[in-house]
Amino acid sequence: MSDAILPGPHLTDPDPLHPAGHGLGRHAAQPAGEDAPSPPDVSGVTPHVTRHDLSFTGSAREYFRLWIVNVALTLVTLGVYLPWARVRTRQYFYGHTWLDGQNFEYRANPAALLRGYLLVGALFGLYSYASQRELYWLALPLIVLYVALYPWLVWRSLQFQAANTVHRGLNFSFHGTAGDSYVAYGAANVAAGVAGIFALPWAWFMQRQYQVRGLGYGQARGHFRGDVAPFYIIGLTSLGLSLAGGIVALLLGGLVAGAWSALSGDLRSGADLEDLFGSTTFWIFAGVAYVSFLLLYTVAWQYVRGATMKYVLNNAELGGVVRTGATFSPWGLVWLSVTNSLAQAVTLGLATPWAAVRRARFILGGVHVRTITDLDHFRGQAQQPGSALGEAASELLDIQVGF
Repeated sequence: MSDAILPGPHLTDPDPLHPAGHGLGRHAAQPAGEDAPSPPDVSGVTPHVTRHDLSFTGSAREYFRLWIVNVALTLVTLGVYLPWARVRTRQYFYGHTWLDGQNFEYRANPAALLRGYLLVGALFGLYSYASQRELYWLALPLIVLYVALYPWLVWRSLQFQAANTVHRGLNFSFHGTAGDSYVAYGAANVAAGVAGIFALPWAWFMQRQYQVRGLGYGQARGHFRGDVAPFYIIGLTSLGLSLAGGIVALLLGGLVAGAWSALSGDLRSGADLEDLFGSTTFWIFAGVAYVSFLLLYTVAWQYVRGATMKYVLNNAELGGVVRTGATFSPWGLVWLSVTNSLAQAVTLGLATPWAAVRRARFILGGVHVRTITDLDHFRGQAQQPGSALGEAASELLDIQVGF
């Protein structure tokens, strides 16, 4: 994507939100009004920086009532109510997220989403049927179609999400192109699939850069000041955690299985491999090792998500006059995610509302926005809501494209 279309300052520009920065320059968001004045000449004057902390006011008890109704109606209607459930959920979380005295809104049309859900669901059902019946002549073209359309679906989903997100009566927008999506979510994913850990952090970088640079609010455009190197540090840290997790899983499985064998006499001395693989001791070892590795792999992946989120938030800005920041700990988010998962497993899913509210409160409580202009001074422009098909696909196929 050419930097010429980005209104935000480049990495070589003075930092307009830093006390040493000078002026708003051509990157400033235009104030509202038909005869918007030119940015004032404040050369040599330190701009006034205002910090706004985000807050989340939802409660687990309140959300539980919404969640249980959504689950019941989705089950009763055999999934037809799912788009309404998703929209109501987002409206709840957006509506309880506050910035500078104003909450966010989510204005998606559930009926439009339903059409996309039905189409994606029908294609997925057809693929499942073809796979079970070993109809490879049908299953393989569907896989190829999904791979070919994946970047396009991401692009349309980002457009849809942004256009239906509103703050201060002004909707966000997404200006990334389909071609850039095929680079970030097509070529980058292929490279990551071929080269593994050597290219995966680069793919993360390309995708986050695409998301931030394409974001718009009014006439302000997003700019990403980050670099690819921190993503490699995050990836290597995650790899180290995974390797250590594998070793710990094997040792823990061996200890538990050995203790069981010693106490039960399950394995006799001199037992052959057939006796070993058919024994209770072996299955205890395999089960403990698998669960331990799965837990530690989850820790590593949650660290990637938390560290990436924090880095992106600390390097994203809008129009050169609004910058986000994050102070939450990625390791704190890891602990929260693990304990949330355990609570949901123990309660058979009933703790899901509590876990969702707890996560939102933790993340949003550690996010802030710094500005050198009033947030009311962004001039709006009409935005099309994008394609509900892309949003439906991202929901049903678990494509991670959230801002």
